[in-house]
Amino acid sequence: MSTEKSALQPPMQWDAWGDPAKKRELSDAVVALLTGFLGVSAPKQSRLAIGDVRVTPSALSQAHVDALADVVGAEYITTEDSDRILRAGGKSTPDLLRRRSTEPQDAPDAVVTPGTDAEVEQVLRYCGANKIAVVPFGGGTSVVGGLDPIRDGFDAVLSLDLRRFDQLVSLDEESGIATFGGGTTGPRAEELLHEHGFSVGHFPQSFLFATLGGFAATRSSGQASTGYGRFEDMVQGLTVVTPSGVLETGRAPASAAGPDLGELFVGSEGTFGVITHVRVRVHRLPETTVREGWSFPDFATGAAALRELVQEGSAPTVLRLSDEAESGVNLATTDKIGENAFTGGCLGITTYEGTASHTAERMAEARAILTAHGGTSLGAEPGNSWEHGRFDAPYLRDALLDVGALCETLETATTWGNLANLRSSVTEALTKALVEQGTQPLVMCHISHTYKTGASLYFTVVCAQTEDPIAQWHTAKTAAGDAIIAAGGTITHHHAVGADHRPWMKDEIGELGANILRAVKNAVDPAGILNPGKLIP
Repeated sequence: MSTEKSALQPPMQWDAWGDPAKKRELSDAVVALLTGFLGVSAPKQSRLAIGDVRVTPSALSQAHVDALADVVGAEYITTEDSDRILRAGGKSTPDLLRRRSTEPQDAPDAVVTPGTDAEVEQVLRYCGANKIAVVPFGGGTSVVGGLDPIRDGFDAVLSLDLRRFDQLVSLDEESGIATFGGGTTGPRAEELLHEHGFSVGHFPQSFLFATLGGFAATRSSGQASTGYGRFEDMVQGLTVVTPSGVLETGRAPASAAGPDLGELFVGSEGTFGVITHVRVRVHRLPETTVREGWSFPDFATGAAALRELVQEGSAPTVLRLSDEAESGVNLATTDKIGENAFTGGCLGITTYEGTASHTAERMAEARAILTAHGGTSLGAEPGNSWEHGRFDAPYLRDALLDVGALCETLETATTWGNLANLRSSVTEALTKALVEQGTQPLVMCHISHTYKTGASLYFTVVCAQTEDPIAQWHTAKTAAGDAIIAAGGTITHHHAVGADHRPWMKDEIGELGANILRAVKNAVDPAGILNPGKLIP
């Protein structure tokens, strides 16, 4: 197997999502909706030119820089402000609002880009001995504060960039297992696998920039999870480098040799170790892909249809349902937002993949169930339209921020029996918190992932910015988090914990659960240098 690496992909732009060439311009219909219905007027802060950004001075001494350069090579360590600011955090709405501040921006003190497991281990051992915190960095797509350069008592903090771990190491076609470097992006992994007729099939909204190591570290769930599972379902093994040594997990497809240690690191968010390689389940490229949109009279009816579809084993590869508000403004198909092409009820999206005969069979089964539950087929166009823009919503969010709207998302999950209660509780909490701050919000929701026992709920909130939009959203997010816990949902379904959801972790896992996480942390990272201030309450 070739281990040739691609040209290293630079991080995303420092103050917005993704590629600046894809910057979104709002249509007249959207602007009219924002001003007329939500009272949006003008942004409270404008975007800065990168040359006008002030960055806090690096706290890393030259002696430390020289020592780390001896490990990775002088070309793979930098303390330049232009490199540090690109890794100053993730891409949540508060992250981007902070990037608009004229105050000095907090950033890691240096960026180190190792190329081997041995180099990662040496960097971690050096940092552990010298009170330097380390934040692993993949694609930079965190929206929950998972990349914040929190020092937490350490003298300095490094961004450990994994871009050099970007190769397909091996492909076992007979077993359907591929081994990738943890810094391989979603598109790069698909490109390398397509050469052999395979696919991972993991397509979260962050797909274009996020990495396979990041998918594992955050328990990512892709848009095709109904068909292929969440990323932890795909993981067959990991190479994890910790300050205490290197761990290899996943000797066999299944084992009774005690608890699965790999599960300690899937979802660990860089707090227990650095995931340098991922062994992942892959499948043959599908022979055919067919999409179909559906209309349901209301959200409850559509949710019941999705539940039976999943529980009967007839679910498609992609299965989504937008509520009345999201369907009404066409947020489900981002290229038509605000055009009111979808009128009344709720929009569902289905995608089927496989052989032509199997796809036709599954579609026939699904159609019978969805129709029996009050669904009306809308043909292929809604699904094709959604697929065309399914990675573009963050660009729309950035455009909304530019005109003075506050736009942010959050997600949770619960059982089917508790779904309506959770949805109404979170919607009410968000609405009340934002109305009390003098704004009229639009709160939208969709089912993004389904299981036999329950589903996830993904909320999008749009309203006018107040004078302090960061504090505005913090108040709303706190209310939503409290409502999620009170209503029996999980504080996060696929965005991970980071720093933002950490306050609710004890509510979810209890004091004993928190003690277990701390015990693992002490075993693998006794100096506590790995991604401090995240995950562990």
